[in-house]
Amino acid sequence: MATQHPFHSLGRQGFVRIACATPLGTVGDISENEEAHVTLARDAHDQGVDLLLFPELSISSYALDDLHLQEALLDRVEGAVASICEATAKLRPVIVAGATLRRADRLYNCALAIQGGRVLGVVPKSFLPNYREYYEKRWFAPGAGLTGLSIDVAGEAVPFGTDLMFRSTVHRDFSFGIEICEDFWAPVVPSTAAALAGAHILCNLSGSNVTIGKSRDRKLLAAAQSARTMSIYAFSACGPGESTTDMAWDGQGFVYELGDLLKESTRFDWHAQTLICDVDVQRIRLERMRTPTFNDAGRALDAPTFRTVEFTPAEDEPERRLDRPLRRFPFVPNDPEKLDEDCYEAFNIQVEGLAKRYQSTGGDKLVIGISGGLDSTHALIVAAKAFDRLGIDRKNILGFTMPGFGTSDRTKSNAHELMSAMGITAEEIDIRPSARDMLEKMGHPFAEGEPVYDLTFENVQAGLRTDYLFRLAGQRSGFVVGTGDLSELALGWCTYGVGDQMSHYNVNAGVPKTLIQHLIRWCVSTDQFDEAAGRVLTDILGTEISPELVPAGEDGEIQSTEDKIGPYALHDFFLFYTLRYGLPPSKIAYMAWHAWRDAEAGSWPQGIPEDARPEYDLATIRKWLEVFAGRYFGFAQFKRSALPNGPKVSWGGSLSPRADWRAPSDGTAKLWLEELGTNVPETG
Repeated sequence: MATQHPFHSLGRQGFVRIACATPLGTVGDISENEEAHVTLARDAHDQGVDLLLFPELSISSYALDDLHLQEALLDRVEGAVASICEATAKLRPVIVAGATLRRADRLYNCALAIQGGRVLGVVPKSFLPNYREYYEKRWFAPGAGLTGLSIDVAGEAVPFGTDLMFRSTVHRDFSFGIEICEDFWAPVVPSTAAALAGAHILCNLSGSNVTIGKSRDRKLLAAAQSARTMSIYAFSACGPGESTTDMAWDGQGFVYELGDLLKESTRFDWHAQTLICDVDVQRIRLERMRTPTFNDAGRALDAPTFRTVEFTPAEDEPERRLDRPLRRFPFVPNDPEKLDEDCYEAFNIQVEGLAKRYQSTGGDKLVIGISGGLDSTHALIVAAKAFDRLGIDRKNILGFTMPGFGTSDRTKSNAHELMSAMGITAEEIDIRPSARDMLEKMGHPFAEGEPVYDLTFENVQAGLRTDYLFRLAGQRSGFVVGTGDLSELALGWCTYGVGDQMSHYNVNAGVPKTLIQHLIRWCVSTDQFDEAAGRVLTDILGTEISPELVPAGEDGEIQSTEDKIGPYALHDFFLFYTLRYGLPPSKIAYMAWHAWRDAEAGSWPQGIPEDARPEYDLATIRKWLEVFAGRYFGFAQFKRSALPNGPKVSWGGSLSPRADWRAPSDGTAKLWLEELGTNVPETG
């Protein structure tokens, strides 16, 4: 087998490849069912699957009614289990299949975990439906409360009960629990106990016949269980081929991770199918670690002590490319309906926060510096909407554009047009005379006519702008609205103290750059403001992101933020997985490479034009991730430790020391840079 760099190993990156199999059902043809299991298992092995999930009673068939109690059929089912074990002994996947098994003069509806030529353990169905079209108590004994037992199957005694959790000896985060169909429709779901005991993947083998709307209900329950238990929930239901005497079957399969749907199968398909998806079990563990409520619930629950059944997968991992949906913009949904909903909520969170803060102050004005760029534009439209909601004249918003040495005609013009369109009080203060005076008193070379555009040159302008805003607020009975966004705070791309890091209240502090762009698009597309405002907002969206502190070059090119510190699209990707989940840099690089290496693959959020859809190779991702880690874990923290108030907006997190992120101001990025340099190759 070909060797591969550890960077490309799914297992080492914390992923498990799972598959939900839907064989073509039969009406009790055990031989055909056995063959279908072996065929699908071999296919799954060829595709590098680690865990293969079948529907309820997949070996025996589900809709057999009183045939379940026929001895000849039961004997044949147990023989098929032994045959499947033998035929799949050298295959990679752990197989979770359904079968009827006898124990102590009772018949149980069971799920069997099979791997390495043997049955690892058997989990009986806890809750048996016996209402409407269901008669399971007519045939089966309930498994609820059965713990610490064993059962003879395929020639040996194996663990039996609802207290089983299965864990890999190689991949510490690869662990799973099992429940069967009706179990997850119960008020108290058996898989909750398995999750609290440490199962990261919850498997549901389902018979679940289909009726109108039932597909939505299944997904609703699975999403809720996945979110509530901080788990992966895999579901596989019986498909066409089962008896349709009184019911029909759609073969629905899906995988949820932390409440998000990753993939789902085609329903009503008269062919066997296998839904394959890579799930992030490392992320599950990290999410549980950072949520004390999860551990507290485990201590409070009166649940049995789970037995851990260990298994050892094949030593060699095949070459596998990541197979899961990855959003290029994790702060921005790809789905248009969800994007609209998220933009509505984000915008109104900001409006609500600013409106409350305004009401709580003794002044009657808002003071905002308007540059004609994205962030100040967004802060202004939030302020305008807040005043509309409070019934206050927008003239009480005082907008100041303060051109400096790098201000372009386009941004200055847009600043004035925007203030006019918003109907606020607009003024202009040229900071260049004050900046020259300060630079001269400091003995800076620029004052002598030398084109020295260093950090001091930039910060003098940034500091003057904020200084003016604070003095103007004091003079005119107002407070300063901050404009700097979450992405800039992550990178420390802001001037500390009397600079754009400081304000009286920062409405943008919880909003990353990529989301701000979509919020402005949303305001235009949903007619939050009039046509004149829409035109200038659209033009601002197309403007190069720049602090405009350095004069344009001889070629007319203005100072570019992204040329200096890297693309915000990548930095927001890095930020999301660092802040929200604490993933190591090497894994973030791995995910970013899969998300960004092919502009033609996958979907893009609505509104991004085709000519603005870049690709990034691994070398580029590695380069900018080094920049991100160095700034985020290094010197940028002292600026975040002294942030003004501002609302948390995204579920991805906030960098306020009073919210999601607390870190030492004198920390070092050494550990993260070493992890990145050691584990990520220079090229993919």
